[in-house]
Amino acid sequence: MNEHGKSAKRQEVKMLNRKVLELTGVSNVESFDSEEFLLETECGFVTVRGQNLHMKHLSLEQGLVAIEGLVHSIAYLDGAAADKSKGFLGKLFK
Repeated sequence: MNEHGKSAKRQEVKMLNRKVLELTGVSNVESFDSEEFLLETECGFVTVRGQNLHMKHLSLEQGLVAIEGLVHSIAYLDGAAADKSKGFLGKLFK
């Protein structure tokens, strides 16, 4: 706990040979397909982009997501980028 009585945000990102990615601190999976995952984490929204992506393991109770496939990029989205992404997803699901 920090001086304000709140637990410190913690997240681990582990990747093996760009083919297996494990993230902790995940609170929600917003969307996913074979080319992109959008995850809500304790440290903000994260996008994972690649090819042939699929979920190997999901445990929201433990905050753990494991993704397999060829990973091209991992990016944290700030508030403005997250709003844009949701706008894109909103258009996608119309």
